[in-house]
Amino acid sequence: MPPNNYLNYGYAILRATMARSIVAAGLLPTKGIHHHNRYNAYCLADDLMEPFRPFVDRIVIDIILKHGIIDDLTKAIKADLLTIPVIDVMMDGENSPLTIATQRTATSLVKCFAGEQRKLIYPELL
Repeated sequence: MPPNNYLNYGYAILRATMARSIVAAGLLPTKGIHHHNRYNAYCLADDLMEPFRPFVDRIVIDIILKHGIIDDLTKAIKADLLTIPVIDVMMDGENSPLTIATQRTATSLVKCFAGEQRKLIYPELL
């Protein structure tokens, strides 16, 4: 039922984007910090993507305003949701695509584990 199906599709895209960034940073997405489930191969992705969810929520709101509430995920709605990895987000005072932001967040976690920094880097919510 809409808009939950829009959100679920968008969160799946966000989760995949974050999982790729985690693997690229040299971490295993199965080992979570707060999420623990032996049947979930993306516990760490689920942990790190939480602060990014409002970006998906904003896209879904825009989709509803543009298309209205439609029961099915149409090609047009999916196309709008597939822009999630390339939407601009603000991070450290600079705009960058969400994909780059997820990479920076995953890299900052590696640096925290290595003791090189004490804080994760996340995008700013505007």
